[in-house]
Amino acid sequence: MVTNAQVDDAVIAFLATTNGRWRKVAMVFVRVTEVLGAEFPEGQVGHELFDRRIEALVSDRRLVAQGDITLWRHSEVRLP
Repeated sequence: MVTNAQVDDAVIAFLATTNGRWRKVAMVFVRVTEVLGAEFPEGQVGHELFDRRIEALVSDRRLVAQGDITLWRHSEVRLP
């Protein structure tokens, strides 16, 4: 099972490659699960973990968000 820090690091690392562009939260989820592979929990457990980490990163101002981040295909994030 992955740690919160591993998920956070994977999110930040992916967004660091996007040159400040907005990315759909759903796309970030796909990239993070690809990077973390079998370590990332499947199904609802993985979705809830990712939700909590995105919310924490936005709350801590490590990410900027637009839209309702609980609606992955209808919201976007980027580095500040």
